[in-house]
Amino acid sequence: MATPKIKTVEKISKALGDENRLKILQYISKRGGRGQCSELHQIINLAQPSISHHVKILLEAGLIDQEKNGRNHQYILNENVLGDYMAFVSQLKN
Repeated sequence: MATPKIKTVEKISKALGDENRLKILQYISKRGGRGQCSELHQIINLAQPSISHHVKILLEAGLIDQEKNGRNHQYILNENVLGDYMAFVSQLKN
């Protein structure tokens, strides 16, 4: 695992600092690392523009990737980025 840069850690930390984004990540994780865009409104009770905003922040932080299949969007948990982040945070306790 690569050690992420401080700016990357900061961006991920900010992305994780919101309840709705955590719910999105939890939903994707529970579905085997893949989640449908069309199902996100069932997870968080927000209007579509707000959901898109939260997804954009997760994408920019590298925590999820987007895959398009026609008009359908699927989000995939980026386990490498999440693992590197967790390893960095784990090192802080030593």
